[in-house]
Amino acid sequence: MKIGFGCDHVGVDLKHALMAHLEEKGYECIDYGTDEGVRVDYPDYGHIVAHKVAEGEVDKGVLICGTGIGISLAANKVPGIRAAVCSEPYSAAMAVRHNNAQIIAMGARVVGEELAKCIVDAFFDAEFEGGRHARRVEKIEEVC
Repeated sequence: MKIGFGCDHVGVDLKHALMAHLEEKGYECIDYGTDEGVRVDYPDYGHIVAHKVAEGEVDKGVLICGTGIGISLAANKVPGIRAAVCSEPYSAAMAVRHNNAQIIAMGARVVGEELAKCIVDAFFDAEFEGGRHARRVEKIEEVC
């Protein structure tokens, strides 16, 4: 599975830690930036990763900013994308199981590295349940 990563200047260290963690598990990780501590705008990276997911260049995405909120809002502006900001593993798993989320977002100022690893593990280990949830996801898509 190919995973696209994006972050702002606050999320660089956490992004690199999560990429290494997931590469050890056999995932192919594509880094769409940023890689510097120089202040950048999180919407730019949320849009890049969301477009790469929507176009099928990568299967899923991981986004990181200070809280995860702003970058997830930016990603959700891309038609067909469901990005969920999560600060613990249960919500990350449910974002996939019930909402078929393709992108997980988190805050580098909210979660530490070990918790972030648990969050991405829960996200990537989960599978969409379909059924009644598929109908609900379709309704979300109709709004776009």
